[in-house]
Amino acid sequence: MADELESNVSGSPGDAQGNETDASKHSEAAVQEGGGNRQPIRSSTRSIKRKRFADEVIESSIGSLQAGRQMKRTRIDDLMSAASRWLPTDDLTLITAVQQTNDLQAVHTGATFSTPFSLSDIQERWYALLYDPVISRPAVGAIKELHPEQVVEIHSNALLSKEEEKLLANIPATTSDGLKTFETLLESHAGVFHTGRTARSLQNHWKMMKWHRLLADQKVQPLYHGDTLLSFSDAEEQLEKVEQLTPYQDTLEQELSAMDRQEKRTIRRLESELPKWQALVDGSSAAEFDSQTLAILKGRLVRYLMRSQEITVGRSTQSQSVDVDLSLEGPATKVSRRQATIKLKPDGEFLVSNEGKRPLYIDGRPVISGDKGKLRHNSVFEVTDQIEVSHGSLCL
Repeated sequence: MADELESNVSGSPGDAQGNETDASKHSEAAVQEGGGNRQPIRSSTRSIKRKRFADEVIESSIGSLQAGRQMKRTRIDDLMSAASRWLPTDDLTLITAVQQTNDLQAVHTGATFSTPFSLSDIQERWYALLYDPVISRPAVGAIKELHPEQVVEIHSNALLSKEEEKLLANIPATTSDGLKTFETLLESHAGVFHTGRTARSLQNHWKMMKWHRLLADQKVQPLYHGDTLLSFSDAEEQLEKVEQLTPYQDTLEQELSAMDRQEKRTIRRLESELPKWQALVDGSSAAEFDSQTLAILKGRLVRYLMRSQEITVGRSTQSQSVDVDLSLEGPATKVSRRQATIKLKPDGEFLVSNEGKRPLYIDGRPVISGDKGKLRHNSVFEVTDQIEVSHGSLCL
């Protein structure tokens, strides 16, 4: 019996195929005999193709690669949009300040930028300048194209390092030798101070340290209350008590209120008269020229008749006066005492020589310190305030 089973199991492949064919024919005959009530079993000889593991790995790697490229593009776009806010002067200020202090927090507190950047903005910009060539290469190229005067101004206003402040703190508070002391200090410690330092800038910073009592020979006297040291909270409490005990002065309050009302009435009166003065300033014409008038300089509030071959423009002080005082136009703290000179040449051209520290603008074009520019009819000569220049030879 075992031999028969083994012979039936171990048949040839051809026998097995023949048996399957006979079985299928037998099933079809049985279905036909059934009268068509039973539906035939549908089968397919098509094999189901499944993805191989290698194909799945390739598809997943392609998807991750595309996602990584998209993230990189997004990061580059974010960096470029953030970099557009940083000017070349800001980058140079940041680099110089970090080299001086080695502290980004101190840079955020003390450095002056064109835009009030946050600490995170400064950190991101500094790391981008260090490690990202996409940002650092164009930034360095833009810094190299800055005007030398801008570079000198940024270096002169750079933050002081701890070593520099320590040397300045050792200068006694009673020093009264002027710039000689700071010139000697700058020469004897040339390796410590920044190359952009001047004796004047060191003196100004020393005065600021003296004002805040940060010099070595200055001591802040503690506030004592009896025999014990009075803390800040105790001092605040004492001040609150004094304010509560101070009687209310009704008469003084009434006088201050009356003065305030009077000042407001004066301001309203001046504001109402301002259009009249403006009309007088703007109403100049060719009839104002006479045989002695060469040109007319008009500002928002002041009009000046040029009757000499050369005049000076700037900010008048007690020790020095100029022909055209721009302080009459409004706040002129950024204007030099002798900002410019306007001169009439023999051929009838007017030349402006910039003798101040800041650049001038003639019809929107800058004229840096030491350079000259031409003035034409109705030119706009800008030094913080605007002055229109009308030449008599062109108006007549």
